[in-house]
Amino acid sequence: MPRPLGELEDAVMTRVWQWNRPVTVREVLEDLQQERSIAYTTVMTVMDNLHQKGWVRREAEGRAYRYTAVSTRAAYSAALMNEAWSTSDNPAAALVAFFGMMSAEQREALRDAVRVVQHDDESAADAQAAPPAASPAAGEAAAPGEVRGDSAERPTEPGR
Repeated sequence: MPRPLGELEDAVMTRVWQWNRPVTVREVLEDLQQERSIAYTTVMTVMDNLHQKGWVRREAEGRAYRYTAVSTRAAYSAALMNEAWSTSDNPAAALVAFFGMMSAEQREALRDAVRVVQHDDESAADAQAAPPAASPAAGEAAAPGEVRGDSAERPTEPGR
């Protein structure tokens, strides 16, 4: 379980997640300086700490590094929610209280997420229940519209 990010770590990671590309300390510094007075070495230390904690990977570019997020903000948020929920002595009551704090838009997003998960579960169950297709002999052509092997992938929802 990830520990929650500190305030400055979160400010740095927010930029890395939003920009969704390799970033330098200088780029993050310049953006942060629009909101606060902060030193280059402070941002460099925070980004090095994030690298040591496994939040970002880095690649050398000349004498500097370019940093890239290891996972998404959504994955980070999900891990925090899962940890908070799993430590409750009454998970059902914790969920009811959590849902009660949600806005109408958040509850609708939750309903959408449950529909996606249910669809994935149903698709997996259908795939397990279907009998395996007979394999044609070597060199035999596939019928028009027939999918062979594992060359076809199921379309995924955006962000997955």
